[in-house]
Amino acid sequence: MSYKDKTAVSQLFELLESRYALRVLWALKDGHPQTFRLLQDSVGGVTPNTLNTRLKELRAAGLIEHGGNGYGLTKTGLDLLKRLSDLQAFSNKWLTAQAKAGEVATKSAVASTAAK
Repeated sequence: MSYKDKTAVSQLFELLESRYALRVLWALKDGHPQTFRLLQDSVGGVTPNTLNTRLKELRAAGLIEHGGNGYGLTKTGLDLLKRLSDLQAFSNKWLTAQAKAGEVATKSAVASTAAK
């Protein structure tokens, strides 16, 4: 991976790591525009000031837009969420593997304790 690629990934991660940024994008994934108030309810727990800041950042990044019906994803935002949906499938597999690993570790610890 080139320096330029690392920089691009770093910049995207920095934006997405901002508090509530991913939750805002995820709330818009169904393709239906949402008003500020509806989006605030969809995201949950976000203050109006923080939501306004995230919306400005995500608009400046070209991931969301504001139209007559509210906020929605741009084509770029839709593309990003499509790619992030692969993470959901991965995370489900990963969580299952973690649970199984935890079961194995617990059984091993119980067996070790019983052997003493």
